[in-house]
Amino acid sequence: MKKLVFLALSFLTILSCKDKSEKPEQRILADSSGNINQLTVIMDNGLWEGQVGDAVRDYLAAPVEGLPQEEPLFSLSQIPPETFSGFVRRSRIFLKVEKGTDSLAIMKDEFATPQTGIVISGQSQQQIIDRIKASSDSIIDVLKATEIKEKQRRIGKSIESDEDLEEAFGVSLKFPTAYRYAAKEDDFIWIRKEIPKGLMEILVYEVPLSTIDNDSSVIANIVKMRDSIGEKYIPGPVDGSYMITEEAYAPYLFETKIDGHFAYETRGTWEVNNAFMAGPFVNYAIKDEENNRYIIAEGFIFRPASSKRDHVFELDAILKTLQFKDN
Repeated sequence: MKKLVFLALSFLTILSCKDKSEKPEQRILADSSGNINQLTVIMDNGLWEGQVGDAVRDYLAAPVEGLPQEEPLFSLSQIPPETFSGFVRRSRIFLKVEKGTDSLAIMKDEFATPQTGIVISGQSQQQIIDRIKASSDSIIDVLKATEIKEKQRRIGKSIESDEDLEEAFGVSLKFPTAYRYAAKEDDFIWIRKEIPKGLMEILVYEVPLSTIDNDSSVIANIVKMRDSIGEKYIPGPVDGSYMITEEAYAPYLFETKIDGHFAYETRGTWEVNNAFMAGPFVNYAIKDEENNRYIIAEGFIFRPASSKRDHVFELDAILKTLQFKDN
């Protein structure tokens, strides 16, 4: 289960502290900068080129789950500590690795805003490597949360109307005006954005709780549900073809929450039967027990022979804005 547990880690230390009786100094911070999922890594060149650097790359630049080709979780940019000054300090997310007392800490809005920094130190290279290995999942969660929030802030600058979603399902969703409604049915809404060499798609629909919650495997039920929706609403380029979940590999399944509601998060690859078309998808099945249903919010990409990580990330940021309106 994906959880933001990083703040509760027992070994978390604070970089600096002040007497609580002192009035905090007011600082005016510059806006942070950087592309989404661009992580600045501050460490000595010797550490970066050795086993410590390998550990950072292995965990923080590991392949994103659910993409058809390998793309890293974060694009890493390493600099030595002496050059971490001026404009570079405005990086929105950074990881600092250094020799010192065994510790791990979070820095929030230290040099710019919004900004999240992770500082790892150890008395030996092996101690630093062990710390990275033990904390990698939590580090990723914290940095991803920062990037999702930033992406949602950017999305919020130009929002398309979601009145149709509220009328059909009683939910709201924040998506940019670059998207348009491709199809509207009583129980199914399809939203689309055209991008160079491809398309970004969002689907919203509802199914009874029993569709997923029965004695069968959850992942099998979600695949069956997706395939039935694909057959009904997402036709392929030739007669009789339609979108299905890739048959060769089972999707990744996680548990999470959307707007305080339990949700199944599924990531994998879609394909079109009888046609050479495929791409990644992210699907949230959000439990609404009060109304005996799951709200399904899904995003998928068609962009052959091109990178897809940042497009899936955008869809993820949009889907996580879903909220249930008051009855």
